[in-house]
Amino acid sequence: MSERNIRVEPIDRQAVEDQEVEIVERKGIGHPDSICDGVAESVAGALAREYLDRVGEVLHFNTDETQLVAGEAAPAFGGGEVVDPIYLLIVGRATKHYEGQTIPTETIALRAAREYLEETIPQLEYGEDIVVDVKLGEGSGDLQDVFGEDEVSVPMANDTSFGVGHAPLTETEQIVSEAEARLNGEFADENPYLGPDVKIMGKREGDTIDVTVAAAMIDEHIADLDAYADAVESVREFVSEVANEHTDREVNVHVNTADDYEEGSIYLTVTGTSAEQGDDGSVGRGNRANGLITPNRSMSMEATSGKNPVNHIGKIYNLLSTQIAEEVVAEVDGIRDMRVRLLSQIGRPIDEPHVADIHVVTADDVELADVQDEIEAIVDDQLANVTDITRKVIDGELTTF
Repeated sequence: MSERNIRVEPIDRQAVEDQEVEIVERKGIGHPDSICDGVAESVAGALAREYLDRVGEVLHFNTDETQLVAGEAAPAFGGGEVVDPIYLLIVGRATKHYEGQTIPTETIALRAAREYLEETIPQLEYGEDIVVDVKLGEGSGDLQDVFGEDEVSVPMANDTSFGVGHAPLTETEQIVSEAEARLNGEFADENPYLGPDVKIMGKREGDTIDVTVAAAMIDEHIADLDAYADAVESVREFVSEVANEHTDREVNVHVNTADDYEEGSIYLTVTGTSAEQGDDGSVGRGNRANGLITPNRSMSMEATSGKNPVNHIGKIYNLLSTQIAEEVVAEVDGIRDMRVRLLSQIGRPIDEPHVADIHVVTADDVELADVQDEIEAIVDDQLANVTDITRKVIDGELTTF
């Protein structure tokens, strides 16, 4: 057992890839919950960078309570309109006064939100289709001197909490993750009718994978019902191609299964997000820190997005546990499934968790005892360099949802 209290033991279940039923979900970047996650994290990054620029250190803030109230729209083939705008409230705390300086935190937040929304959901007219408000209470200033430009000290945990990560991704997890990323990347670039609100649910029963896609279509680029049907089929074919790159199992892809063509009830939107029509959102209700919702895995219910990256365990340990699992699987041969659980204790240095609990499923020809020391060494090194997570978050190198 390491001085850092690293525990390594066999996992208490089959590898997820071997379980009979697996469920995996991802809410795409235009989903209302993901909009909240994205705005909250964008604002958090902007505040952290602004603090560093102005005072040389990251001061106290958090924006992880951001909320979205859905609007109302009247979509129509060829282009409809938003009738009642979406309302987004950036909620949290931020240090506004420090050593005689006044820092315009709410202005910084509004600018960051606008830039993020214009980049990720360009169909939303900022100020008309979506109204953004901000209410940031005064921060406590208790993070002074823990993360500066010149030297980094290891801060104390702000809470007694835990983070969870796992690796490697199963075939179903890879399919769900990559399908959404590529739909909102290369596919949307070539097919502007696809909105960013793409939700994907993967279900594997034995060796059969069903992928259900809810894809918001943008009415301006859809001329009629036939064009809509063609768009749906294009999405289905693309996701099938992505899936077949990751598995030899049977894959069935279903798109917009609630559609009723005879009734004219289809997933047509003005802005490309269901937030325009009754679907509210909150930070932390969607994807976990690795970008997926995985009920076959242990998960933390902490919101990762919007938390301060200096000492907020709900952010740091979820990101770090995922990074540890990925690093171990990349470096140590014969690991089929790995779970990392990091528990903090309030007031304790974040590089010394209360426990680092590592559970492993090895390949049949690998004994855990033969790789345990190698696993512990990687975990120990990752914990020793925990402040790297802070820098990567501030620099925008890590995604939180």
